[in-house]
Amino acid sequence: MTSDPREVIRAWLAEQELEYEERDDVFSFALPGERKLQTPVRLDVGSHALGVHAFVCRRPDEDHERVYRWLLEKNLRLYAVGFGLDPAGDIYLDARLPLSMVTPEELDRLLGSVLTTSDESFNTILELGFSSAIRKEWEWRTSRGEPTHNLEAFRGWLERDAATPAPSASADDE
Repeated sequence: MTSDPREVIRAWLAEQELEYEERDDVFSFALPGERKLQTPVRLDVGSHALGVHAFVCRRPDEDHERVYRWLLEKNLRLYAVGFGLDPAGDIYLDARLPLSMVTPEELDRLLGSVLTTSDESFNTILELGFSSAIRKEWEWRTSRGEPTHNLEAFRGWLERDAATPAPSASADDE
């Protein structure tokens, strides 16, 4: 006799002390992280499989091909989850698990993979797909003496870029 996957999910969420919403076989909650403060997750209990959908990042502003290539290469090293895009180009982690495999242990492994992958990938995705916006924010904050603590993860390349002189205009450019 197999357990009802909904009961397994409820018990797992309670054990993790995660607040969640449940509606029509869909569980919505957030996993707490470090680099990415939280990863919103949706578990869809279907007739044959559990769908896992975790929002990682909105559509990159720039260097789409470089970001998507990085995601595809990363997919080759992941456990049970894979990066995907929604129609708007937002980045998600998705997985499918047969209902017969929904156990507390497998939820630990699967959602641990979601959390680790989202958290470890977040800053790289931001660097690749939002570097201009990050650079502008850094320059604005440092020029005004504003705090930069939420940009500390990017300090190395921001300071390196700031120390590199911009190419000067030559007579040919005029």
